[in-house]
Amino acid sequence: QVQLEESGGGLVQPGGSLRLSCAASRTIFSFYSMGWYRQAPGKQRELVADITSGGSTNYADSVQGRFTISRDNAKNTVYLQMNSLKPEDTAVYYCNALVTPGSDWDYWGQGTQVTISS
Repeated sequence: QVQLEESGGGLVQPGGSLRLSCAASRTIFSFYSMGWYRQAPGKQRELVADITSGGSTNYADSVQGRFTISRDNAKNTVYLQMNSLKPEDTAVYYCNALVTPGSDWDYWGQGTQVTISS
């Protein structure tokens, strides 16, 4: 079993920044990819960004140029730097660790609330 613990959420004004962290209970290098998803009230969970063990990144169009995903293998931690935040970024953000591509063998964190409001 793998535990993923998110932190860094909170309330920020539009235009502000936040950095989310996801600490894994085992080496993240063992996962094919790590990612951040979000779910807003009344909406489906959606991919925000992910990063493979090789360092390749992928972003949702809505966050491209504003968010940056990164990983620190030594700390078993993945980060999501979020800049120029908008009210529509408000959601619960979840960390995901995918073991095998194309499978449903993955792990989820409990989520951290991000609220963008003036």
